[in-house]
Amino acid sequence: MLQRIQTVYLLLATGVSAGLIFVFHLWVNNAGVAVFAKDNLLYLGLFLGSALLSLVSVFRYNNRKSQFVLGRLNIILNFILLGFFVYQSLNVSGETYVSEKGIGMFLPIISIVFLVLANKAIKKDEDLVKSVDRLR
Repeated sequence: MLQRIQTVYLLLATGVSAGLIFVFHLWVNNAGVAVFAKDNLLYLGLFLGSALLSLVSVFRYNNRKSQFVLGRLNIILNFILLGFFVYQSLNVSGETYVSEKGIGMFLPIISIVFLVLANKAIKKDEDLVKSVDRLR
Protein backbone atom coordinates (compact mmCIF):
# COMPACT_ATOMS: atom_id res chain seq x y z
CA MET A 1 0.00 0.00 0.00
CA LEU A 2 2.60 2.60 1.01
CA GLN A 3 5.11 1.45 -1.56
CA ARG A 4 3.03 2.87 -4.39
CA ILE A 5 3.49 6.48 -5.45
CA GLN A 6 -0.26 7.17 -5.67
CA THR A 7 -0.55 6.52 -1.94
CA VAL A 8 1.99 9.26 -1.29
CA TYR A 9 0.12 11.64 -3.60
CA LEU A 10 -3.21 10.85 -1.94
CA LEU A 11 -1.74 11.34 1.54
CA LEU A 12 -0.30 14.68 0.44
CA ALA A 13 -3.73 15.69 -0.89
CA THR A 14 -5.22 14.65 2.45
CA GLY A 15 -2.67 16.77 4.30
CA VAL A 16 -3.36 19.78 2.12
CA SER A 17 -7.14 19.45 2.49
CA ALA A 18 -7.26 18.63 6.19
CA GLY A 19 -4.14 20.17 7.69
CA LEU A 20 -3.19 23.31 5.85
CA ILE A 21 -6.67 24.85 6.09
CA PHE A 22 -5.94 25.57 9.75
CA VAL A 23 -2.58 27.16 8.94
CA PHE A 24 -3.33 29.43 5.96
CA HIS A 25 -6.15 31.95 5.94
CA LEU A 26 -8.60 32.17 3.06
CA TRP A 27 -8.93 35.94 3.01
CA VAL A 28 -8.86 39.05 5.17
CA ASN A 29 -12.20 40.83 5.55
CA ASN A 30 -12.82 44.58 5.72
CA ALA A 31 -12.24 44.69 9.47
CA GLY A 32 -8.74 43.25 9.03
CA VAL A 33 -9.62 39.85 10.52
CA ALA A 34 -8.19 36.77 8.84
CA VAL A 35 -10.93 34.30 7.86
CA PHE A 36 -10.01 30.62 8.03
CA ALA A 37 -11.94 27.66 6.62
CA LYS A 38 -12.99 26.68 10.16
CA ASP A 39 -14.94 29.95 10.39
CA ASN A 40 -17.32 28.96 7.56
CA LEU A 41 -19.10 25.64 7.91
CA LEU A 42 -19.54 25.15 4.15
CA TYR A 43 -15.84 25.56 3.37
CA LEU A 44 -14.82 23.42 6.33
CA GLY A 45 -17.19 20.65 5.24
CA LEU A 46 -15.95 20.72 1.65
CA PHE A 47 -12.29 20.67 2.69
CA LEU A 48 -12.83 17.84 5.17
CA GLY A 49 -14.96 15.95 2.63
CA SER A 50 -12.10 16.20 0.17
CA ALA A 51 -9.66 14.94 2.79
CA LEU A 52 -11.98 12.07 3.68
CA LEU A 53 -12.34 11.06 0.03
CA SER A 54 -8.56 11.04 -0.35
CA LEU A 55 -8.11 8.96 2.78
CA VAL A 56 -10.79 6.47 1.72
CA SER A 57 -9.12 6.25 -1.67
CA VAL A 58 -5.82 5.33 0.02
CA PHE A 59 -7.44 2.33 1.69
CA ARG A 60 -9.13 1.19 -1.54
CA TYR A 61 -5.78 0.04 -2.94
CA ASN A 62 -7.17 -3.43 -3.75
CA ASN A 63 -9.73 -2.00 -6.18
CA ARG A 64 -7.96 0.39 -8.52
CA LYS A 65 -11.09 1.24 -10.49
CA SER A 66 -12.94 2.51 -7.44
CA GLN A 67 -9.79 4.30 -6.33
CA PHE A 68 -9.69 6.05 -9.70
CA VAL A 69 -13.38 6.99 -9.48
CA LEU A 70 -12.95 8.36 -5.95
CA GLY A 71 -10.04 10.44 -7.22
CA ARG A 72 -12.19 11.87 -9.99
CA LEU A 73 -14.99 12.69 -7.54
CA ASN A 74 -12.47 14.38 -5.29
CA ILE A 75 -11.17 16.47 -8.20
CA ILE A 76 -14.75 17.57 -8.95
CA LEU A 77 -15.29 18.43 -5.27
CA ASN A 78 -12.14 20.56 -5.26
CA PHE A 79 -13.26 22.35 -8.43
CA ILE A 80 -16.58 23.13 -6.72
CA LEU A 81 -14.66 24.49 -3.73
CA LEU A 82 -12.47 26.55 -6.04
CA GLY A 83 -15.61 27.87 -7.75
CA PHE A 84 -16.97 29.03 -4.39
CA PHE A 85 -13.71 30.87 -3.73
CA VAL A 86 -13.71 32.51 -7.16
CA TYR A 87 -17.33 33.60 -6.67
CA GLN A 88 -16.52 34.96 -3.21
CA SER A 89 -13.50 36.90 -4.44
CA LEU A 90 -15.14 38.28 -7.60
CA ASN A 91 -18.32 39.47 -5.92
CA VAL A 92 -17.82 43.12 -6.86
CA SER A 93 -20.87 44.89 -5.50
CA GLY A 94 -19.15 47.95 -4.06
CA GLU A 95 -16.76 47.15 -1.23
CA THR A 96 -16.76 43.40 -0.92
CA TYR A 97 -16.44 41.22 2.13
CA VAL A 98 -13.07 40.01 0.83
CA SER A 99 -10.55 42.80 0.94
CA GLU A 100 -7.35 40.75 0.66
CA LYS A 101 -7.07 37.22 -0.65
CA GLY A 102 -5.04 34.68 1.27
CA ILE A 103 -3.02 31.69 0.18
CA GLY A 104 -5.71 29.38 1.53
CA MET A 105 -7.80 30.08 -1.57
CA PHE A 106 -5.20 28.23 -3.64
CA LEU A 107 -5.19 25.06 -1.54
CA PRO A 108 -7.78 23.32 -3.78
CA ILE A 109 -5.44 23.85 -6.75
CA ILE A 110 -2.59 22.13 -4.92
CA SER A 111 -4.92 19.32 -3.93
CA ILE A 112 -6.13 18.95 -7.54
CA VAL A 113 -2.53 18.65 -8.74
CA PHE A 114 -1.80 15.85 -6.26
CA LEU A 115 -5.05 14.08 -7.16
CA VAL A 116 -4.31 14.25 -10.88
CA LEU A 117 -0.85 12.80 -10.26
CA ALA A 118 -2.37 10.04 -8.14
CA ASN A 119 -4.97 9.22 -10.81
CA LYS A 120 -2.23 9.12 -13.43
CA ALA A 121 -0.28 6.60 -11.33
CA ILE A 122 -3.42 4.53 -10.68
CA LYS A 123 -4.13 4.44 -14.40
CA LYS A 124 -0.55 3.36 -15.06
CA ASP A 125 -0.90 0.49 -12.54
CA GLU A 126 -4.19 -0.57 -14.10
CA ASP A 127 -2.66 -0.59 -17.59
CA LEU A 128 0.28 -2.65 -16.30
CA VAL A 129 -2.05 -5.25 -14.77
CA LYS A 130 -4.08 -5.43 -17.99
CA SER A 131 -0.94 -5.96 -20.08
CA VAL A 132 0.22 -8.78 -17.78
CA ASP A 133 -3.24 -10.41 -18.00
CA ARG A 134 -3.00 -10.34 -21.78
CA LEU A 135 0.21 -12.37 -21.67
CA ARG A 136 -1.40 -15.24 -19.74
